[in-house]
Amino acid sequence: MRRKWLLTGLLLLVIGLLAACGEKSQEEVVQDLDKKLQDMTGYKGTATMTLETGEEPRSYDVEIWYMQNEKNKYYKVELQNENEEQNQMIIRNDEGVFVLTPALNKSFRFQSDWPNNNSQVYLYESLISDILMDADRTFAVHEDSYVFETKTNYQNKNLHHQEIKLEAKSLRPESVKIYDADYKMLVSVEFNNFEENASFDDNDFSTEKSKAATSMNVPAAAEEQDEGENAQDFEVVYPSYQPQGTSLTETEESKDSGSKQVVLSYTGDQSFTIIERSEQAQAASSDIHVGNGEPVDLGFTVGAFTEGSLTWHNNGVEYFLASNDLTQDEMTAVARSMNETMQEVK
Repeated sequence: MRRKWLLTGLLLLVIGLLAACGEKSQEEVVQDLDKKLQDMTGYKGTATMTLETGEEPRSYDVEIWYMQNEKNKYYKVELQNENEEQNQMIIRNDEGVFVLTPALNKSFRFQSDWPNNNSQVYLYESLISDILMDADRTFAVHEDSYVFETKTNYQNKNLHHQEIKLEAKSLRPESVKIYDADYKMLVSVEFNNFEENASFDDNDFSTEKSKAATSMNVPAAAEEQDEGENAQDFEVVYPSYQPQGTSLTETEESKDSGSKQVVLSYTGDQSFTIIERSEQAQAASSDIHVGNGEPVDLGFTVGAFTEGSLTWHNNGVEYFLASNDLTQDEMTAVARSMNETMQEVK
């Protein structure tokens, strides 16, 4: 009998110790995340982002740098599609916000509040903020991970809610899955490496250093474009989405020095114009200062939005969408739909 009581006592002791060392509650994890957000000075991370919105999934390698000091918050996000030579960077430094296309030696410069105006799927502090701001979030523990489901604030309103998975011990990001209202997954991000409180040089967020780091050869690229007629040709892309009461009424194609340009005119209740032209690599760096505006995540590329216009590059073509009638959300919806349907002008 005494042995039985001893065994029972030991069992209760083990249970008590396990409880003392057990899983944290949602409230405790949220408090830890809040403290981490306040104390964080910077990080470096790499991730793989996969888009499920087209006919076939498209994957991008993403490298993220973030640094905060008393003066400012600094960002550098580089996106590279494994099947495309052209990469893009979004940089925030003391001079403003930049969208760089190094292969073309082009950059757009904004006076913008990016990335604070919307959720950003590959930015750790943005994911933490989404968790903290959603009072209706759900919380679960899966093995050695904490999983939150939250509402979103992405530019693309089809990205309805997200599942954020964090490593339980360190709270580092492991993955993000974003769904539409019907729980169809549209975007997923898998973090490969994540280094907290990383160290940076003073010029790591310099646009000039970032351009130089690509080791591009712009004059050679420009020469290659002139070698053959097909180098300047492309398939015209029509938007699969257009506002109700608006239709394509005119298509105009022209060529200048072998470079193709197509103008699509849509008229009706919400008129707009799309210009598509062969990309030209600049022999010298071209910094286009667009004033107030912001980078726009189109999923397959990053666009540059200013009042009344949206510019982006994709598959060797520069696109320019202009309208006095469309809102930013409507212009973005038109642009996003142009990655899905490709037809050639007859």
